[in-house]
Amino acid sequence: MEPPEIERLDEQTVQRIAAGEVVERPASVVKELIENSLDAGATRVAVAVESGGTEGIRVRDDGVGIPENQLEAAVAEHATSKLSTIDDLDRGVATLGFRGEALYTVGAVSRLTVRSRPAGAAAGAEITVEGGNVREVRPAGCPEGTTIEVDDLFYNTPARKKFLKRTATEFDHVNTVVTGYALANPDVAVSLEHDGRETFATEGNGDRRSAVLAVYGREVAEAMVDVEWTPESGGSDDPPVRRVTGLVSHPETTRSTRDYLATYVNDRYVTASALREPVLDAYGGQLAPDRYPFAVLFVEVPPSDVDVNVHPRKLEVRFDAETAVRTAVEDAVESALLDHGLIRSTAPRGQSAPDAVAVRPETPDSEAVGGAGTDHERAALDGRSDTEASDDGSVEATGEAVSAESAGEPSELDPDDEDAWAIDDVGDGAEKREETNAKTGGVRSDPPSPRSWQSESTDTVDSDVADEERVKTESGVTPDADAGARSDDDDADAGDRSESRESAVAGADSRPARSTDQRTLDGEATTEERTYDSLPPLRVLGQLHETYVVAETPSGLLLIDQHAADERVNYERLQAVFADGADAQALAEPVRIELTAREAALFDEFVDDLAKVGFRAGRAGEREVAVSAVPAVFDAALDPGLLRDVLTALVGDATDGEEPVTDIVDELLADLACYPSVTGNTSLTEGRVVDLLDRLDDCENPYACPHGRPVVIRFDREEIGSRFERDYPGHAGRRAE
Repeated sequence: MEPPEIERLDEQTVQRIAAGEVVERPASVVKELIENSLDAGATRVAVAVESGGTEGIRVRDDGVGIPENQLEAAVAEHATSKLSTIDDLDRGVATLGFRGEALYTVGAVSRLTVRSRPAGAAAGAEITVEGGNVREVRPAGCPEGTTIEVDDLFYNTPARKKFLKRTATEFDHVNTVVTGYALANPDVAVSLEHDGRETFATEGNGDRRSAVLAVYGREVAEAMVDVEWTPESGGSDDPPVRRVTGLVSHPETTRSTRDYLATYVNDRYVTASALREPVLDAYGGQLAPDRYPFAVLFVEVPPSDVDVNVHPRKLEVRFDAETAVRTAVEDAVESALLDHGLIRSTAPRGQSAPDAVAVRPETPDSEAVGGAGTDHERAALDGRSDTEASDDGSVEATGEAVSAESAGEPSELDPDDEDAWAIDDVGDGAEKREETNAKTGGVRSDPPSPRSWQSESTDTVDSDVADEERVKTESGVTPDADAGARSDDDDADAGDRSESRESAVAGADSRPARSTDQRTLDGEATTEERTYDSLPPLRVLGQLHETYVVAETPSGLLLIDQHAADERVNYERLQAVFADGADAQALAEPVRIELTAREAALFDEFVDDLAKVGFRAGRAGEREVAVSAVPAVFDAALDPGLLRDVLTALVGDATDGEEPVTDIVDELLADLACYPSVTGNTSLTEGRVVDLLDRLDDCENPYACPHGRPVVIRFDREEIGSRFERDYPGHAGRRAE
């Protein structure tokens, strides 16, 4: 085989390859053009797109503009006014753009027109690039600033155009980009328009909360708290993190996606995990599962300590001191939330407790206030015959005293009678217990075991009466002694009740307890091995950590996640309900919910798809919708706010022409199936476990929950033997069974 000949690529091929690194979709173009506008010192940036940006993009600003004699250089490869030498790159880049690739690569895969007029210039000029071919510069009438128009994106690269998503998806990416820069630059008035309709517009008044209001709505803006963090004094002159500022939301104001976590490094929008992860960690478990807060967070670091030249898109950065950055972000967000009382403090127990009250020992001449045998107690009891002292020194009301007082009889316990208030010693108590046992025919005074109590039938003695008898017996007070404090009629009644109680207790103790084996709903015993259609034959052994069902099979051991199993059962039940279309539950009153700019833009696109899922809603304002019906599942109405999450799921990444509703319904059902399912750390009876396994066996796929987690984990005999090293050399021939 002859070695292949190495040849240089032609210029046109190089252009298209380079364009793929920078321009992946319309949102990539919008990002590059907005960054150029901000670097040009613009105070107003207006973005307008057609068909999600696939048919047309226009970005207009009032920046410094481009002189006519520099227009050709502006669209040339690697031509920039923001970088001179490699030393500038090493010192750190302060501008958003610096590669000089944006206009060049955009012009290589579209029809690009750059129209600009510097401040004070008498007229403007324009230049056109079509598929990499640069036309001549010509005069043009335009306002001060720069306007860039991009038409027919990827018209000359059909393979790349084929991979664009549906219009709603592409516009959602554009919206995310413009939103990010609008929040990062509250002093710049930023607006976004789609197919002639304004999506949002910020005022450019320098107030970041005002920008949040314009983009996310009043509900979110009111739930945001300020973040302001600086390193402690006494450190280095130029610490690895100079400042952390911004806004984060209340733990209950969340969405189902990370898209609302806007993080910035030196005012550059980035999606670095080193910033997003500590934001979530700062909430300390206060967020609901799979929920993410709103955040607009800015981290300022020395420019030389961050590398923004990792990728042409500049969304990924590297920090010289990543650990310090993570710690600073988490501390900043956590402190802000703690200051507003939105998360619980993790301070050690007692650290924030009030100062302890000084305890001074009393002198021999002073009498304690309160306590048994004191004047304070005697004064409190004087004239009150309806109380008696309990074993712990407290005062309790007794039915006997009340009865005696109502009958006009004096109390049997005189506060001044020391013998009456004396506590029997151990010997006296033992003698009284022996005497009680003799009177009850030798029945032991300690109560029956819980199992024998549970096996009693309904015709046995009342449990409250039995408990009363037990308490009296254990305390050394016999029924006869207790009867002395009652009236003659009460004595007779008490004697009759005492005999019946003694005989009942004796009978309960003498006969064997009934079986307490658990049974299934069909009445079958659960202790035997059961066979299934899908699951292997198994015998339930019990629960592990009240989370996993442990079962024995002929070939080994099974662990079954009870939550995942119940989730699978509920999921397939919901699938059957939704098979012929989702039923909708009408709400008594329409519920109005506020949407973000992004959600409001998606609503019109997916209103029919929402109806297929079971949500019926209509616009009630620019940013509000009125929900009149929700999916009817589990015999309960769902939270209308779930519509926001469904909108986000619908936009997804479905390719143009495909219907994503089926997939969205499936995802929705998977989430809904989780709510009523038995959770971990829940004790189950054996009968309930067996019934769960019966229902799991009826499932089409009993081995995975709807989110893909395993339901059953199997340990076969060989694996168990191997873990116990029963196959070590020389083991053969020895008795190992």
